[in-house]
Amino acid sequence: MPDTPHTPVDPVALTQSLVRCASVTPNEGGALVLLEELLSNAGFSCTRVDRGGVSNLFARWGSRNARTLGFNGHTDVVPVGDQDAWTVDPFGAEIRDGYLYGRGATDMKSGVAAWVAAAVDFVADAPEDASLVITITGDEEGDATDGTTAILDWMTEAGEKMNDCVVGEPTCPDTMGEMMKIGRRGSMTAFFAARGVQGHSAYPHRALNPVPALARLVADISAHELDRGTDHFDASTIAVTTFDTGNPANNVIPAECRATVNIRFNDSHSSEELITWLQAEAARVGDATGVDIEMTTKVSGESFVTPPGPLSRLIADAAESETGLRPKASTTGGTSDARFVKNICPVVEFGLVGKTMHEVDERVEVTQIPQLKSIYARIIRDYFA
Repeated sequence: MPDTPHTPVDPVALTQSLVRCASVTPNEGGALVLLEELLSNAGFSCTRVDRGGVSNLFARWGSRNARTLGFNGHTDVVPVGDQDAWTVDPFGAEIRDGYLYGRGATDMKSGVAAWVAAAVDFVADAPEDASLVITITGDEEGDATDGTTAILDWMTEAGEKMNDCVVGEPTCPDTMGEMMKIGRRGSMTAFFAARGVQGHSAYPHRALNPVPALARLVADISAHELDRGTDHFDASTIAVTTFDTGNPANNVIPAECRATVNIRFNDSHSSEELITWLQAEAARVGDATGVDIEMTTKVSGESFVTPPGPLSRLIADAAESETGLRPKASTTGGTSDARFVKNICPVVEFGLVGKTMHEVDERVEVTQIPQLKSIYARIIRDYFA
């Protein structure tokens, strides 16, 4: 037992302090410095795991040989956009009419603050066999190549582990406690460049127009049904996001045009399989039209799912106890750093309502922050009970 009574950490005040750090990716902005000081003072062993110009923080309390509950979050935020469109200072953390305003207030400095506050309170009088790990990155909103992946690489080298992990992304669409994420769709982008022969539009037989060929390709791709969904996922989706020729003249057949296709895929596919299919489609249209079609790809992450089990039940029980709602297990939305964490342990995402994330006047309902801390505190307590 501590010699002096522990003063509970106020998650609202901590959220305000974090929001006031202008940590636009990849700038650290003082957010990790603040968290490292707070966690170190609470008895956590902290290590900065910076890589590639990105700041990251690893914090451990307890023995690495004990069963370890982990948390993953990020303090980097997207740019504010048009600052004149904001009605408040984007980094002022102003509280007005029951809402805390600021870039990152929802995504996800409030989630980080709630977990850190719960963890610091817990270790003030924790059982000896409990062990917590907190991983905070500054590169979730960016390329994510030197953020959570850098921490996980360092953990492997250092012999660190997490047996289970909670990611604090905002997961609830409208009401606190209504949803958790047990997986995410994979995401990949294909970039096509079609090259023909430039010519006068009055003499099309002397040119080789790449536009109809590429239009045919993306039409065929976007009309293809990849699947009709799986046990835990909706149907995979294909979206043509750009189609460009850069040709200002109406009497010139261009030599080149480009298109971009984004695919969000479920657990019935891998990116490797989809790349092979796209290459075959490009070759088919190229052979039929004589147009040379090249493709490059970028894979943001593979599809994954943590099947419903002890971790998801633990989170659902805690959320239901504090909110009266039992969260639905979902795999909707974009990507998150859970796609990296799943490589070392079971992972489930749970956080507050995310309706205003990335928007002008991003804000969080103030009452949700201590409520989220209570849910996280129950998760931590019950995990070791």
